[in-house]
Amino acid sequence: MTSQLNKDNLPEHIAIIMDGNGRWAKAKNRPRLFGHNAGMKTMKKIVRASSDAGIKIITMYAFSTENWKRSPEEVDGLMNIAVEYFHKEVGELHQNNVKINVIGDLDGLGKKVREAAVKAMATTAENTGLVLNIALNYGGRAEILQAVKLLIAQGIAPEALTEAQISEHLYTKNQPDPDLLIRTGGESRLSNFMLWQMAYSEFIFTDIYWPDFEVASYYQMIENYQRRNRRYGSTE
Repeated sequence: MTSQLNKDNLPEHIAIIMDGNGRWAKAKNRPRLFGHNAGMKTMKKIVRASSDAGIKIITMYAFSTENWKRSPEEVDGLMNIAVEYFHKEVGELHQNNVKINVIGDLDGLGKKVREAAVKAMATTAENTGLVLNIALNYGGRAEILQAVKLLIAQGIAPEALTEAQISEHLYTKNQPDPDLLIRTGGESRLSNFMLWQMAYSEFIFTDIYWPDFEVASYYQMIENYQRRNRRYGSTE
């Protein structure tokens, strides 16, 4: 299936907003957590497909700083799913040379999730294949604010501050910005996701709920990206 992709024009970094789990479950008269569990299976499938296609970095929006507003039952369930993902999947990811980065405010997470995330990153730290960024307790504005605060603490004068310095203090430092953003679930907004990094990303929005998102659709979207002409503000 990957043969349909132009290997010379692959997006280096793909960001994904995995949306629609709850609505998918509601349509089936099932609880929202049923949808989130189904979504975890889709995440596993898309991570494997990314590695197979030769994508270098994929960033998955798993839990935002705004998601704490959801019901305690749903939040607890999402945290348990995150722990389960780290415990069950890290071994296979490690065998496949995948490097895990958990980006976001880890200090704001519960002990079990934080420890599982730290262990997953330590286990895969030396891997050289696909980089899997998992955004947990992540907010784009908070990320930028934290970067600016760190630079102020370092004594950087306002007139000396550069865009490159801010980029170097983000969670994604030393990584290229996303070439492509995919959002499932029918919504057409960023929802506070990677606001700095996606200044020139290509966007694709789909009505498909995340649990129904298939590898074939994913590769079609990469093909769509490959047909685009990225000008970065120029006219050529």
